[in-house]
Amino acid sequence: MPPRARGKARRHGLATLVAVGAAACSVTHAAAPGSVRHWAPPGISTPMFESHGAFDPRHGDFYFVRSSPAFRGWRIMVSHCGKHGWGTPVDASFAGDGVEADPFLTPDGRWLYFISTRSTDGARHKDLDLWRVERGADGHWGEPQRLPAPVNSRAQEWFPRPATDGWLYFGSDRPGGLGRTDIWRARPDAAGHWQVENLGSAINAAGDEYEALPSPDGKRLVVMASDGLYLSRRQPDGRWGPKQRLGPEVDANGSEIGAAFSPSGKSLLFARDTKGPLSGEFFVWQPEGAEDWPPSCPAKG
Repeated sequence: MPPRARGKARRHGLATLVAVGAAACSVTHAAAPGSVRHWAPPGISTPMFESHGAFDPRHGDFYFVRSSPAFRGWRIMVSHCGKHGWGTPVDASFAGDGVEADPFLTPDGRWLYFISTRSTDGARHKDLDLWRVERGADGHWGEPQRLPAPVNSRAQEWFPRPATDGWLYFGSDRPGGLGRTDIWRARPDAAGHWQVENLGSAINAAGDEYEALPSPDGKRLVVMASDGLYLSRRQPDGRWGPKQRLGPEVDANGSEIGAAFSPSGKSLLFARDTKGPLSGEFFVWQPEGAEDWPPSCPAKG
């Protein structure tokens, strides 16, 4: 999730955002078969802005971001699935004193990644940084850890998403990119020192690309830009191919953000600003046909 200024721009349309550069404008649309449906469980869906969902693979809890209808004041919430459905969302146990967003749980449920402006060393911060928290042997989340430089910088970082090959994908408006905001990735070398690289012109253009989601099999990359969702596929040489728009069924109004794959990689959960009383809402795209995801609550059977 990019800096807070983007929330106002999204809520009042995308007129304040310059169109992504010519390279992005010239791409073709990827095929978008299947259906997009509204996912609005009672208690989760409200007139507030809900986005950036993540399911806990161990306990089935649902982590997500709730903010004002104007997409401000982000907080990570968690809801537990009980016998009567999703419970009343509460602040995540690791919540800090800043704005926080973009939760992601690793497939084994051991780590949860997120972004935060929380205080460190007694000082408040204006910039969003990448954090992660480990689940202890007792099943509870421990003390969050801020990722080191050069992963974090004095600029904004958001949407940390680890891939199966060890790369950590994220967005940033740091210097050295191709546009105002770009997709980057980082991983530690053998000595434990983090190396950071820009994903290049196949993914980044002159405008804003700020969220990137690798698929569970590592073959696809969903890219969230200022005008909606794109898809890139891994090429035989290992590089990411040019991104393509997902098409009008997914990109209904260009406000789509916060995508999450199902464990199978066959479904995509994302948020869209409906531009109405419900503000930000969740939607599910299942291009390969229906699967029982998001998980039923209460569970079927």
